[in-house]
Amino acid sequence: MSKKALITGTLILTSASLITKCIGFFYRVYMVNLIGTEGMGLYQLIMPIYMLTWSITSSGFTTTISKLTAQEKAKNQTGNMGRILKQSLFMTLTVSMLLSGFLFFYADWFALNILKEPRTALSFRILAIAIPFMSSGSCIRGYFFGLQNALVPAFSQVIEQIIRIIAIYFTASLLVPLGLSYACVCAVIGIVLGEIISFLFVFCNYIHFKRKKKYIKKPTLSSFKTLHMICAMALPLTASRMVSSLLSTIENILIPQRLQLFGQSSADAISTYGELTGMAMPLIMLPSAFLTSVSVSLVPEISQASAVKQNSKIASTVSATLLFSSILSIGAGIVFAVFPKEVCYIVYGHSDLGGLLFLLAFICPFLYMQMTLNGLLNGLGEHIFLFQSNILSSIITIGFIYFLIPVYGIFAYLGGWFFSLLITMGLSLYKIVHCTQIHIPLGSCFFKPLLAGLASGLTIRYVIQIGSPSKAFFLFCICSMMALYFLCLFALGCFKKETSMLLLYRKKAAK
Repeated sequence: MSKKALITGTLILTSASLITKCIGFFYRVYMVNLIGTEGMGLYQLIMPIYMLTWSITSSGFTTTISKLTAQEKAKNQTGNMGRILKQSLFMTLTVSMLLSGFLFFYADWFALNILKEPRTALSFRILAIAIPFMSSGSCIRGYFFGLQNALVPAFSQVIEQIIRIIAIYFTASLLVPLGLSYACVCAVIGIVLGEIISFLFVFCNYIHFKRKKKYIKKPTLSSFKTLHMICAMALPLTASRMVSSLLSTIENILIPQRLQLFGQSSADAISTYGELTGMAMPLIMLPSAFLTSVSVSLVPEISQASAVKQNSKIASTVSATLLFSSILSIGAGIVFAVFPKEVCYIVYGHSDLGGLLFLLAFICPFLYMQMTLNGLLNGLGEHIFLFQSNILSSIITIGFIYFLIPVYGIFAYLGGWFFSLLITMGLSLYKIVHCTQIHIPLGSCFFKPLLAGLASGLTIRYVIQIGSPSKAFFLFCICSMMALYFLCLFALGCFKKETSMLLLYRKKAAK
């Protein structure tokens, strides 16, 4: 892949990620106002199962198709590209149809015995329709990724989010008055229609692209050889992501069940779960879209430098990535810690969620840093280590959920999440230092941003107490805090010329 193509593809995907995250966030705000916290809790119980079906049917195949398509494109074997896609589609469709059938016919049993929430049964039955379209669309997106054509996958993501909003807008008046189970169905209908329209979009583009390029070469790979290539790569990837997704699903299923043992009613437990996963978590994750954009841009630098043993380039890239992540994560954490009620009031119109957001603010920096460390370790080829650390993190969190939530409530989950992030972040930093032999400047990367954040946050916190409360005033204060934060960072010498150039993706080098 050329540098220009890499930068273009990254910018397209980054823009799409920012747009879809913003649309998805305001979609959740609309849903909260529409179906309430208990309805959000029911919806959030369904989403981990949806993601688990994606990991089983699609996750490994998307990456595999992308890599094999790029490989055959470099050899100008366009016939092989088509065979790889068709055989992958056949395998994923077979698995997805079986999974879809199971979810459709056993929805009542699954909702009652696994989730212990019968109101989700109808939603699962409708969700089953989306699985074949989801898996097929993911395969075709992998094909376009392999051709370095990021526009089609990017547009399909945006279209999918827009369709979800349109669907819930037009079905809400009919279904929400019928009860929470039907209110949840509104959101699921949006998922199904989004997947169908997104699939039709990428499929039509695939047909048009193939005819335009006249990819009519006869395959040189036999069907058996192609099958072997696909399975050798897709099955390990699928198994890895399936285990991680399964453990994450167990976490989400257990939380409301263990909250009931803490003494909450079923409705209160679902509402608490909805507030946490459907309202508070999306808030702290919103700024991560900017982190993802820079991480995606910088990780290829690690891969290329590692391949040719350019240790100085690896060191500068890792340092710049960690610095940017630390600045963003600590800045976001300070905002949520200093202004938790104000942020909730701006977004949701009330400050009831402020206490929960305040606690999540202390998790925010570790969560963001772990996202970056995962990207860097992927660039260094440490996939097995990441798989092992993810399993360790999930086991720790599940232990806290199962044993401590009945005693301490939702605070036990937050404590377990914090502790697991602390362990995995420490292990990841050690692994990066061991692999690259670099020295991480703790002062510039961690202590200076923390000092700048505390200084700016406490200053504006004092100012906000003497002003007149309003959404506009709170928003102005938060923006002022971020501006003061960056001024403090400059004053402390956190930004250097070479680091800024690297964060801009070395434009001179790209030329």
